[in-house]
Amino acid sequence: MIIGIGVDLVDIPRFERSIERTPKLMERLFTASEQTLKPHSLAARYAAKEALIKALGGSEGVHWTDIEVASEPSGRPVFALSGETAATVAGRGIGTVHLSLSHDAGLATAYVIAESAA
Repeated sequence: MIIGIGVDLVDIPRFERSIERTPKLMERLFTASEQTLKPHSLAARYAAKEALIKALGGSEGVHWTDIEVASEPSGRPVFALSGETAATVAGRGIGTVHLSLSHDAGLATAYVIAESAA
């Protein structure tokens, strides 16, 4: 059963300017391994984290650096959740979180579907 759906769209050039103006955003928004990625990939990951928060119905119990967007060997993006965020997701009865990412023409988008554990 679907518990929540979230989608987010990020303007990549605007996102890059924000990071340049406020470098500390990198540490607040991304894990150490994510921080090594190119801006278009970071923008897609930011969109993914925003879409996850929307699918969860809010940000209570969610911390940006507890959410990492990783890749399976096939290249498929997946969430690697940890800490309080992982506990929050499990506590809301979510067993599976589906993620789709795309970036093109200066935009990055993410779509998330949260499904119940049962």
